[in-house]
Amino acid sequence: MKPTQSQKNYTGIVVMLTIVINGLIALLFFMPKLEQFSHLDVTFLPLLNAVLNSFTFIFLLSALIMIKQRNITAHKRFIFAAFTTTFLFLISYVTYHAIAPNTHFPAEGFIKYVYFFILITHITLSAAIVPLALITLLRGLSRQDERHKKIARWTMPLWLYVSLTGVIVYLMISPYY
Repeated sequence: MKPTQSQKNYTGIVVMLTIVINGLIALLFFMPKLEQFSHLDVTFLPLLNAVLNSFTFIFLLSALIMIKQRNITAHKRFIFAAFTTTFLFLISYVTYHAIAPNTHFPAEGFIKYVYFFILITHITLSAAIVPLALITLLRGLSRQDERHKKIARWTMPLWLYVSLTGVIVYLMISPYY
């Protein structure tokens, strides 16, 4: 099937946003911390990030329930709410990691393997969810219903996993902040 003009337009935007967002987050781990802002107290941001991830999870679950009930209007509203909390999370996350020193998980034994499994799958799927969520959203907004459903079957469970594991990672590492 040949892509329409609107599909061509948003593919470039999705690719650009994916590269910028994932590139910025990857850069945070290699660049030095912003010393000029080190006087700012950002210790509340990890908790805020967990709260925002919790809201994202709740909004996504609500969106899923609404679409199962064929309530498209409520589904859209919950999806927009999930994008909003995800966007706010991204701002908070980037701010925190640009300023604060990295926190390491010092526990030993089995729990360390559990933590790193959750963390690695969370990080990997977080990178993948950026283009998936954007494409799913744009297909839904442009009423490409069948194509939207096909990708949403993958996007929804992965995004739910990412938002839930974000909270779990916080709960596991928060004693060490």
